[in-house]
Amino acid sequence: MKFWRWLMTPDPEPGFTGRKLGRLLIRVLLFTVVATLLSGLLRLAGLGKYLDTVWGTVIFVLLLYIPLFRFLTVDTFVPRRLAGRTPAGTRQQSAARTQRRRERHRYAGVKKSPPRGGGGRR
Repeated sequence: MKFWRWLMTPDPEPGFTGRKLGRLLIRVLLFTVVATLLSGLLRLAGLGKYLDTVWGTVIFVLLLYIPLFRFLTVDTFVPRRLAGRTPAGTRQQSAARTQRRRERHRYAGVKKSPPRGGGGRR
C-alpha cells in the first residue's frame, strides 16, 4: 500500500526531476502490462477478430485510456490544491501587478470622479 501511495501522490516540485521520471516510467510499465493482459484476455474470450478492426481498437483504447488518464498524468499537471501555493518568503509580484495595485490605491477614499467633458459651463 505504501508503494501505491508513493506512486499516486503528486510531486509539488515543478519540472521533471529524476524521481518524477522514475515514477512516470513505473506507471507506463504498469499501464502496458495491464493493457497487454486485458487484450490477451479479450482474445482468449474470442473477441480477437473484433479487436483487430479499427473500431474495435478505438473502443478498446478509449475504454482503457480514459479511466487510466489520471493514473498516467499524476505528475504531469500541477494539482489544483497546490497551484496557488508558493513557498514562504519567495513570493514576488510582477511589475504589472504592482502597477495595477498602485493605480487601484491611488484614488482610495475619493468619493467623486473628476468632471467629464472638459470642465464646467461656458
